[in-house]
Amino acid sequence: MKNSGVLGASLALAGAALICGISAKSYAHSGTQQEQEACTPDVFRLCSAQIPNEDRIVACLNRHLAKLSPACRAVMTGDTANKKSREAR
Repeated sequence: MKNSGVLGASLALAGAALICGISAKSYAHSGTQQEQEACTPDVFRLCSAQIPNEDRIVACLNRHLAKLSPACRAVMTGDTANKKSREAR
């Protein structure tokens, strides 16, 4: 039964990788690889009880905006899209 703990942790990690970095403005997809990388640590730190429910993770991240890493906060508030559009000008 020791392997079931490892399997559970692996499944949680895989689930988090798929659902992390969700933009507050976009529930239709799980975010880009960059967005996922920005928010995965915050999901595990603040919202691990919500895995694998994408809507609950997004709601949790939104509740904890002040505690998010700067990169994840930018994803959640849409600042990364604004920054990209400013850089394109």
